[in-house]
Amino acid sequence: MIEKSENPEATVPPAPWTPTRFARNGEVNIAHDRLVVPASDEPDAGEPLLLIMGLAVSRRWWPLGLCEAFAAAGFAVVRYDQRDAGESTHLPPTKTSNPFSALFGKRGDAYTAEDMADDAIAVMDDLGWESAHLFGHSLGGAIAQRIALRHPTRVRTLTSSAALPSDVGGLSVVRYLRFGTLAKLARQKHPDTREGRIAAGVAVARAVASPGYPFDEEAARAWVELDLDTGIADNGAQSRQIGAQWHGPKLTTLDKPTLVLHGEEDQILRLKAGRATAAAIRGSRLVTYPGVGHDLPAPLWKTVAEEVRVLATT
Repeated sequence: MIEKSENPEATVPPAPWTPTRFARNGEVNIAHDRLVVPASDEPDAGEPLLLIMGLAVSRRWWPLGLCEAFAAAGFAVVRYDQRDAGESTHLPPTKTSNPFSALFGKRGDAYTAEDMADDAIAVMDDLGWESAHLFGHSLGGAIAQRIALRHPTRVRTLTSSAALPSDVGGLSVVRYLRFGTLAKLARQKHPDTREGRIAAGVAVARAVASPGYPFDEEAARAWVELDLDTGIADNGAQSRQIGAQWHGPKLTTLDKPTLVLHGEEDQILRLKAGRATAAAIRGSRLVTYPGVGHDLPAPLWKTVAEEVRVLATT
């Protein structure tokens, strides 16, 4: 049996987000919400922008300031929880509960990468969006690439941030990974309590924070406390997501206006991951940021939003 979200009805998250809605992809519920812009007379004003977060963390990991910068740049901002994260459906355990084994051994027996791409389309259908701009970060960047490959008519532009090329898998991933940070995170142990999950989340946020910018632990703790699902410490959920295999087109066939962002000090993925992604997509533009890690620090939020705005006008 698939474990459904406890309440697939609307819930009320903290402002300024709309009540949570649930899209359906088969038996899976996908939680999503939209940024409310108080100054706007039209709640759906702006061009549709769908945000796709990384491995096993919820949509609440998107910094509010970045979302507001996107809104100020003329976008209607929606974020969603991938399956096995946040308020979306969490799938039953599988035989693989080690993320490294799932990644390198290609052991994706819960669902496919195509299923994960289709989850985003289910959200767009639920919103009545015929098409949207996509912004994906980390694993979300690879998923955004796959959405554009699988559903090209539903995608206006693509921004892939701190991500691998979407058609790289198995041992080929090794060339792009920084194992030091991954090993350090894997060694950390936190109790399965509220405070333990918060500590795990803050530890991850600190580990991927940009070394060229101050780390705001208070802000990190605040958004981790909004999450409090077990995704950040749930090896099973991480394994199911990272093990989902892609059987679709090669990245070289992608034909959408594309922006590739990558921090030059990324602690998880080497800069060559961003370069390889940009090289594979004809006509894409690569922007790298000195001093930036595997996150998007606050001083860059307006700059990033402006880059996406420029892309949208191409």
